[in-house]
Amino acid sequence: MPASRVLFVCIGNAGRSQMAQAFYERAGGEARSAGSRAEDRLHPEVVEAMRELGIDLDGRVPHQLAQEDVEWAELVVTMGCGDACPVLPGKKYLDWNLQDPAGMPIEVVRKIRDRIAGLVDELPG
Repeated sequence: MPASRVLFVCIGNAGRSQMAQAFYERAGGEARSAGSRAEDRLHPEVVEAMRELGIDLDGRVPHQLAQEDVEWAELVVTMGCGDACPVLPGKKYLDWNLQDPAGMPIEVVRKIRDRIAGLVDELPG
């Protein structure tokens, strides 16, 4: 079971970081996700791709990244938020170079989803 508190950050918090949070929580970990420029809602193709695996993201709302989120986390995983992601001393950081699933065909979203699932499985516990 994962032991760390992990914050997953992408730009809109409407796709990649939401999927990562859901996979990490399903594995028993404590996670948050946020966006450097949070959108209004999750990408429908992301919700659909996760539903195929029995993970329901309905009701989740993108969250704007806040300093408190980074302070809470033991590990911060970034996915394309660049310089907008705050860096605090003493925190561990990982950067995942993942394609943004926004507006992509479901086949592409499934590949991104499966890649995220694999990366989450490899996180230190």
